[in-house]
Amino acid sequence: MTLRKVPINPGVSVLGVLKHLNYKEWFAIAEFVDNSVQSFRANRNALAAAGSRYLRVQILISDDGIIRIEDNAAGIPLSEFPRAFRPAQAPEDASGLSEFGMGMKSAACWFAPRWSVRTKALGEAVERTVEFDISSIVDQSIEELDADERPALEQSHYTVVELRDVVRLPRTKTLGKIREHLSDIYRQFIREGWLQLEIKGEALKYDEPPILHQPPEWDKEAGPIEWHKEIDFDFGQGKSAKGFAALFATASTRRAGFALFRRGRLIQGSADEGFKPQAIFGSANSFRRQRLFGELELEGFEVSHTKDGFQWDESEQEAFLELLKERLAEEPVPLLKQADDFRARKAKNELAVVAQKAAAETAHDAEKGLVSASIDRDVSRVVLEKEPEDNARELADEHFEATIDGQKWEVHVQPTVDDAERDWLRVVDSQLEDGTRKILIRVSAHHPFSVRFIDDDERAWQVMLRTAASIAIGQLLAKLGSKEAALGASATVRGVNKALKGMSE
Repeated sequence: MTLRKVPINPGVSVLGVLKHLNYKEWFAIAEFVDNSVQSFRANRNALAAAGSRYLRVQILISDDGIIRIEDNAAGIPLSEFPRAFRPAQAPEDASGLSEFGMGMKSAACWFAPRWSVRTKALGEAVERTVEFDISSIVDQSIEELDADERPALEQSHYTVVELRDVVRLPRTKTLGKIREHLSDIYRQFIREGWLQLEIKGEALKYDEPPILHQPPEWDKEAGPIEWHKEIDFDFGQGKSAKGFAALFATASTRRAGFALFRRGRLIQGSADEGFKPQAIFGSANSFRRQRLFGELELEGFEVSHTKDGFQWDESEQEAFLELLKERLAEEPVPLLKQADDFRARKAKNELAVVAQKAAAETAHDAEKGLVSASIDRDVSRVVLEKEPEDNARELADEHFEATIDGQKWEVHVQPTVDDAERDWLRVVDSQLEDGTRKILIRVSAHHPFSVRFIDDDERAWQVMLRTAASIAIGQLLAKLGSKEAALGASATVRGVNKALKGMSE
């Protein structure tokens, strides 16, 4: 027998494979939002005529394993049903956000083994519901599903996707990241005012970061410049980039980097995952990674089917980065030079807000750390070396009390600002009249290490203060062992201070 034709249509078994995709929760949820946005934009005039000028997408997440995505877009018309629910069946018009014919199916299967779509199309008098049970569909090779139909008001329009028995149910920390990433991904539509995106009843918003407004660092006599410039370049074959680049007024390593868009929707660089190619941003400790950011709309580039990255080859990316770097360095607003040279010395009140919160949380955790570390020590030889207190200017003073070996300890965590202070960490050890041992753990916000790497980044402050408190606790407990141990511990802290100063200048 001669085999003349080979079937290559995707079978329903592909649905069972989709749960293994390498999604992140926010990009999976974005697939549903993309469908809502595309439906609204494609039917904007008809929706406006029906009285709907704004798109509202609600994402409801319950603790009983259900995620529901509801919108007031144009719904799925009957004519689209043969395509909308088939894997890899692209729409006739693939110029919008729904281009691969996989988004809703892949995201739904990634989240849950059972899901449904209930939709009412604008201008139709019928609501239709389709139920998916992936295990049954795959096991029985089911190729057709029944659509439940019921009458509905012709002027209504909506789609409700419900995911049940969710295997990747977002919890508190992940919910925060989802909110942050989706606010970034859809920032342009939120800015334009026609998209209201809600998660668990909370409307998302995008906060525009303040831009640096200072004289050039190399010419302080010059007038202040707003460190922002428009970017627009074309590098042939239908490929172009357009947007802006700027410097943060307040440094933020976490938020720096470029956000890359396509068709108004962010593809790469949301939240703390900014696009920071080394060719432009330099090493991990560069000042550019603290202040440089921007938004670029790219045309002519393909994206991954999960829409979380651009599909460009090495030569394309090199050409893009070379042209971008040239624009960033150009006068009269040389962003790269200013980012490299600018140093902000924060006022005490600006640093105090961040330092106060970080100090409070560090003191809370340090109490547990001190008690835990003090167990099972050799305390046969106790040496208590008194150190006089001095007059540092504290940004915050958070303290806790603990009892170690029958002695009361009062431990203070104090971020400080003092230009005369050379050390990053000082541990001031004294004894009060009632016998209480008073410890001050002081960390300098004006030390070169703090200025260069911490600035007013709250998460960085948390890391710095916890690290300092851990070193201090280690020194204090070593002092309770022997004179030799006490000398060694003090020498270690002095060595840490010297090393940090040398590495930060």
